[in-house]
Amino acid sequence: MIDPIEIVSHLTQSNIIRIIIILILFWVGLRSLQWFLPWLTEQIPSRFRLYVLPLMPILQLLLVVVALMRIVPLVIDPTPENVLAVSGAVAITIGFAFQDYVSSLIAGVVTIYERPYRIGDWVKIGDAYGEVIALGFRAIQLVTPDDTVVLIPHKLMWDSIIYNDNSGQREHQCVADFYLHPEHDAEIVRQKLRQVALTSPYLQLDRPISVIVIEKPWGTHYRLKAYPIDGRDQFKFTSDMTVRGKAALARLGVKPASVPMAAAV
Repeated sequence: MIDPIEIVSHLTQSNIIRIIIILILFWVGLRSLQWFLPWLTEQIPSRFRLYVLPLMPILQLLLVVVALMRIVPLVIDPTPENVLAVSGAVAITIGFAFQDYVSSLIAGVVTIYERPYRIGDWVKIGDAYGEVIALGFRAIQLVTPDDTVVLIPHKLMWDSIIYNDNSGQREHQCVADFYLHPEHDAEIVRQKLRQVALTSPYLQLDRPISVIVIEKPWGTHYRLKAYPIDGRDQFKFTSDMTVRGKAALARLGVKPASVPMAAAV
């Protein structure tokens, strides 16, 4: 049996000072990284924003690996026996005491490679919907349209459905809904709604515009679909299409439908 005292025989006073210095440098580097990348994205063209922000978790993981590579040789003599003994003890301790935490950490590492969500993506996980503003080792932070920050552990990705609206792209599709009385010229209404989207200042011109027409027992449902220049403008874009669309339809003399409450849901 390996004596624990022999394993940590390298833990001298000078090594303890070195470890403290490494930890301080690691903390400074982590905080600097968390400040620098968001600042950088505000200085560069917005089209590069979603290429720079996803580097955050990768660089954070790199800092952790470098710090561990520097600290471990200062604590133990890295012989195969010592490494095996320490690894086994740590695995058992963590397995019993921090199951959920470790599960989230492992899931966080998996997200770096599978990338189900990245910083800047608009995602829905469970009942939470918002923009990913931070990817930690254990959890993801979303800011909702109501400016509420939601912390979601990565472990939920094992058994939860993740909806990603833009998946690393600057823009994603927005939909404005219109419910109209069935007595109208559908072709004229469809053309008018398309013009509403085309004249919006938020429109991404190189993405398609579509108007979906669905006939219901209580009237006609129109879905105006288009893409904003930047996904952060999705609510402004949807509101702009809705307000100007209602005004354009009113000028055409088209009446809104009386939608039953159960049918609207």
